[in-house]
Amino acid sequence: MKKSREQWGTKAGFLLSAIGSAVGIGNIWRFPYVAYSNGGGAFLIPYFFAIFTAGIPLLILEYGMGHKFKGSTPLAIARANKKWEWLGWWPVISAVIILSYYSMILSLAIKYLTLSFNKVWGNDTNNYFYNEVLKVSSSPFDFGGIIVPILIGITLVWLISWFICYKGIKAGIEKLSKILLPTLLIIMIIIVIKGVTLKGASLGLNTLFTPDWEKIKDPKVWIAAYGQVFFSLSIATGIMMTYSSYLPKKTDINNSAFMTAFANCGFEFLSAIGVFAILGFMATNQGVSIDKVVSGGIGLAFIAFPKVFSVMGNWGNILSILFFTCLIFAGLTSAVSLVEAISSAIIDKTGWERKKVVTGILLVGFIISLSFATRAGLYLLDIMDNFINNYGIVVVGLLETILIGWIVKPKTIRDHTNSVSYYRIGKWWDIIIKCINPIVLTFILVQSFITEMRTPYGGYHLTALFVYGWGVILIGIAGSILISKQPWRDNINLKNE
Repeated sequence: MKKSREQWGTKAGFLLSAIGSAVGIGNIWRFPYVAYSNGGGAFLIPYFFAIFTAGIPLLILEYGMGHKFKGSTPLAIARANKKWEWLGWWPVISAVIILSYYSMILSLAIKYLTLSFNKVWGNDTNNYFYNEVLKVSSSPFDFGGIIVPILIGITLVWLISWFICYKGIKAGIEKLSKILLPTLLIIMIIIVIKGVTLKGASLGLNTLFTPDWEKIKDPKVWIAAYGQVFFSLSIATGIMMTYSSYLPKKTDINNSAFMTAFANCGFEFLSAIGVFAILGFMATNQGVSIDKVVSGGIGLAFIAFPKVFSVMGNWGNILSILFFTCLIFAGLTSAVSLVEAISSAIIDKTGWERKKVVTGILLVGFIISLSFATRAGLYLLDIMDNFINNYGIVVVGLLETILIGWIVKPKTIRDHTNSVSYYRIGKWWDIIIKCINPIVLTFILVQSFITEMRTPYGGYHLTALFVYGWGVILIGIAGSILISKQPWRDNINLKNE
């Protein structure tokens, strides 16, 4: 007997889960640095332009696809056009890789949370992170054995993700999001309030928001804005299409896309204020200019901030605990959404029970994650993350816009979203999906490739980039084509469920 598709318990549950997926670790450590590096306050112009011309339109596209065709990303795309089913499997395969290294980042956050009570990293946080915590080897091919504390954290992350997705949509993901997202917001507000009261906070905030209008003329700034919006909203990862497939028939899809984008945007700005207020304090404390202490990504979270917390006395302990808790909560909501995107696709394809599928994902993902628990783990994370974000996700997004813009036709999705939404979108959306987004995404892709050819990423040897970078991309493409050739379960209807 065919089972009906599970649904969200409430619209708020869906929104919190979608926002939780979008609000990830990158909002905290990536956006502030990207904004600072690309004109400060002037960056807001291309950023908001990208929100309205890429972020929201693509969210509407993915929400509309998932809701109209009532399936995970591969099933939704197969129902739109069977020949393009492989495109739906590519982000699913990428999600497995992303989850594997994401679990390592969360493992580091868990470790640093436990270290926050006595701040054992000392004054040389750079040496402590690379040589004491990660014990980084000399090359990406020198694995040097498993680092047990990292492995323990990775195991914990996978078990939590397994437990939440094992429980399903209502009892698992929705309940988690209703708890973690509001808590995450409260913690970040506390960090911001304390941050802006620190001596030197104004130096950091002025640096962040003072506009460098000359930067507006630089095409790279616009590319950075589109890239930030694209990556931070979980677009082309298989998540949003999957989440929207669990919505009831009558739901305001268009408005939900706006709310998700603006909530994500708001959290990014809140994070930027907190981060730069604290960096301003650090620069003032050391008597150096702000550019000497600014960093992004892992360097910000596990090197720069611990150094700040070390000189803040008891408040350093408190802020450190709050900051790393924030990273963990933001990371968990994103990790769970990736597990769901994978499991939903497999369940739709095979008809297997959720519990069996989620357990299988846990085992496979954990085995892959073991490579990131080695002394070469940081190299693998760095290379794979760069290639999946700059090439894998961008290509998937580009092909989605081509599929809907030129084959399925935008009007098909627009008519559906308008039929279930209070706020109706016009033909401007068709133009964005059909023309603007393909051009912008192609430009981003070409620029990334040209940069890669001129200067190999991160100074790595070409062999490492081919194996861990291009190799992962090729595995994603080949795997997606292979899976798409396999038959769907007997009772699936690729035209109308």
